[in-house]
Amino acid sequence: MREGQGSRQQAARRIDPLAFHAVTLGAFFAAAAAPTPLYRIYQETLALSPAFVTLVFAVYAVALLKALLVTGSLSDHLGRRPVIAGALALEAAAMGLFLLVGHGAAWLIVARIVQGLATGIAAASLGAALVDVDRNRGPIVNAVAPLAGMALGALGTSALIQYAPLPLHLVYGLLLVTFAGLALAVRLIPESVARRPGALAAMKPRMAVPARIRRPLALMTPINLANWTLGGFYLSLVPSVVAAATGSRAPLTGGAVVTALMVAGAVSVLLRRTLAPRDNLTFGVLATAFGVVLVVAGIHLASVPVLILGTLVTGGGFGASFLGCLGTIMPLAEPDERAGLLAAFYVQSYLAFSLPAVGAGLLARSLGYAATADLYAAAILAVSLGGLAVMRARSGRGLAAA
Repeated sequence: MREGQGSRQQAARRIDPLAFHAVTLGAFFAAAAAPTPLYRIYQETLALSPAFVTLVFAVYAVALLKALLVTGSLSDHLGRRPVIAGALALEAAAMGLFLLVGHGAAWLIVARIVQGLATGIAAASLGAALVDVDRNRGPIVNAVAPLAGMALGALGTSALIQYAPLPLHLVYGLLLVTFAGLALAVRLIPESVARRPGALAAMKPRMAVPARIRRPLALMTPINLANWTLGGFYLSLVPSVVAAATGSRAPLTGGAVVTALMVAGAVSVLLRRTLAPRDNLTFGVLATAFGVVLVVAGIHLASVPVLILGTLVTGGGFGASFLGCLGTIMPLAEPDERAGLLAAFYVQSYLAFSLPAVGAGLLARSLGYAATADLYAAAILAVSLGGLAVMRARSGRGLAAA
């Protein structure tokens, strides 16, 4: 018994907890992006409408949000390792459900719901574990790992679809093995918090915006809504938009466009993480606006290079806006207020991430992908630029009054 414990302790010393948690968090979000290049194939093989595809995307986001709200602080009471292990087991089950999608479209809905729950549980527990392990690098990894994971998931799945056999099954089989291996390896990672009572009480959803933070939150809300709406559109419909606009049936084409958004977002977070929130919001909105115009031009010109260039610019704005939104409100909260405020922020964000995507799916069915992209782009530009103008005007008045 002691020999077994000693060998586990030696193995734990050989595994860097920060690296393990970063890789695990990235793996969850890589799996989350894996279905994106497959949506067009699902449409063709299962005769799915664009509206059904965006519904599949939306149920994942809603399930993830529910898991974040209900289990967000569960690992504070049960410990990080048990909750992470449970999330890994649930994610492995989701990968198994994806393997059944060929038997009916309903399995796709079920698999995405289970995956959303697993990812929400993992995001909260792994995010907390990263800060436990390293308070300086942990928050940076929390911001970069999901974007890097989604980039890898979209590009890797696209490559497997294009060059490997079993396009509807191989990626999920590989991910199933990956999550099973991580579930075994998590036993080798040292626990970073002590167990404490109150787990059931902690599962009661809590959202709270302190009175002094309501105005800053309201001012940045249009920018945040536009930012997450953009992300939802990319992860739900962009591969189909690219295929319809350019005529390219190569999965790597659409996958490369989605990957460009995530890579640029991750780079932007790394480069701009020390800048003031107002500067990040201004840069983010303007870069996103310019990038969206380029993306629309690329769609109408049927030019993949212009699409990728526009997406890189848009992604830089996406990452900067995300930093600016969080940086605007979180420093204003006291330590015991942060969880409730963050819950309110993510409710707002994930609703914008999912619900407009369903509307875009309905529009694509009647208007086509190009016209839907035009309307989506116009709405994002109007809301984000209008929000930036109001925010700067109000903050300017506040400075003048002071």
